[in-house]
Amino acid sequence: MERIIEEIREDLSRRIAVAADRLADRTLAEDPDYAALLGRAELRERIHHALRQAVEGLLRTSRGLPVELAEARAVGTLRAEQGLPLASLLRTHRRGGRLLWQSLTEAVTAHDRAALPRLLPGATALWDVLDQMTDAMTESYRRAEAAHGDRDRERRAALLDVLLDGGDGPSAPAAEGSAAEISAAEAAAAQLGLPERGRFTVVVLAADASGPPAGGPGAASAPRVLWRIRADGEIGLVELGHHPLESVRELLAPLGVRAGVGPVVTAPAEVARAHRLAALALRTAPESEGPRTALLDERLPAALVAAQAELAGRLRQVVLGPVLALPAQDRRTLLTTLGTWLACHGSTTDAAQRLYCHRNTVSNRLRRLEQLTGRSLSDPRQVVELTLAHSAVLQRVEAEPATRPAAPDPRAARTPGGTVRRSPRRPA
Repeated sequence: MERIIEEIREDLSRRIAVAADRLADRTLAEDPDYAALLGRAELRERIHHALRQAVEGLLRTSRGLPVELAEARAVGTLRAEQGLPLASLLRTHRRGGRLLWQSLTEAVTAHDRAALPRLLPGATALWDVLDQMTDAMTESYRRAEAAHGDRDRERRAALLDVLLDGGDGPSAPAAEGSAAEISAAEAAAAQLGLPERGRFTVVVLAADASGPPAGGPGAASAPRVLWRIRADGEIGLVELGHHPLESVRELLAPLGVRAGVGPVVTAPAEVARAHRLAALALRTAPESEGPRTALLDERLPAALVAAQAELAGRLRQVVLGPVLALPAQDRRTLLTTLGTWLACHGSTTDAAQRLYCHRNTVSNRLRRLEQLTGRSLSDPRQVVELTLAHSAVLQRVEAEPATRPAAPDPRAARTPGGTVRRSPRRPA
C-alpha cells in the first residue's frame, strides 16, 4: 500500500485538493450550521487537511504504526465549543472518506489500471483509519459538550440564586432591594430569558419529595418553571404569564409532593420575597396531611403562626396548654377531633363521618375541649384562637417529632376513629 501511494502521490494530492473543493461547496450549500460557522476558504482548508491526515494514517498503518489522532480530537473539541451539531461534523467526515477512496482509485487507475487489485486490500485499512478518526472526534466532542453543559447548568444555577436569594441570601427580610440588587436581579432575569415585567411566583418542594425532572412537568401550554436543586429541597421559579396562580397546583398535582407556593410578584427583584413566602407556605403543610400544594394566600393564618416561633409557643401553651398536658392518647384524640371539626367548617356531622364515629361522640369531645381551654366554639374570636393554636401544635409536631417527650411513635399512631395517620416528617 505504501508503494502504491508513493507512486501516485503527486496525482493523489491534486485529486484530494479537488475533492476538498467539491466537499466544501456541497457542505456550505446543504448544511446551514456549517455555513453559519465557517467561510469557504477556511472550511476547504480544514477538509483538505483532514483528507491528508487520513492518507498519512493509512501509510502509518501499513508500516505497523498507530494512527495519530490528536488533531481529530482537537477538531471534535473545537466544533463542540463552537456549537456545531455532531451530526453535521460526522456527515462531512463520512463524505470526505468516500471522496478520498474515490480519489485513490482514480489516481491508481490513471497511473496503472493493472495495479487496482493491489489497492483493494487497502480499502479495509482506510475505513479502519477513518473509523478511528471518527471515534476520536466523537469522543472529544461529547466530552467537550458535557463540560459545556455542566458550565451552563452552573451558570444557570448561579443566576437563579441571584433571583431567589436577593442581595442578602435566603434569610433576608422582605424589604425593598437596593438599586444595585434590583439591577442584578433584572440582569439575571434577562440572561434566563425572563421579562422585566410579568407575573412570577416561586414553588418550594419539601426536602423529602422526589421532585420533578429538571425541565419541569406539564404540557407546553403550562407555565414555564426554572428549577433549582438544593440540599434542603427543590425550588421552582414559575413564569405564570396569563395563567392563574391556581394553575401551579394543577402543575404539581401529578407529582404527589408537598409544596409551598408564594404570592404573585411582577418584577424579578421581587422574586426573593416570593421565595421566602413560599418556604413559609410549605411550613403550613405538615407531612401528616399528605401530598398537597399550599398556596400562601390560602393559608395566611397558619403562615402567621409559622413566621413567629416564639409567639406560636405562647399560643400553644396559653390556649391549648391543658389539652397538651393530658396523657398521650387523650391529647391526640382531642386535637384530632378539633382539627377535623375545623376542616369540616364547624360541622359536627361531617367531622363524625371523617372520624368514623357517632356525632354525639364528636360533640362530647368538643365540649370537653371547651371545658379544658375555657374557650367556646360558638364564639368566633375564640375559634380563631383555637384555630391558630391548633396550627401551632401541628407545626411543632412537624418540626420536632423526635423531641416531644410525651408523644407516641407517630408511625404506629391511629386517629380515634381508626384512620391511619401518615408518619410525620423526620428531622434532618
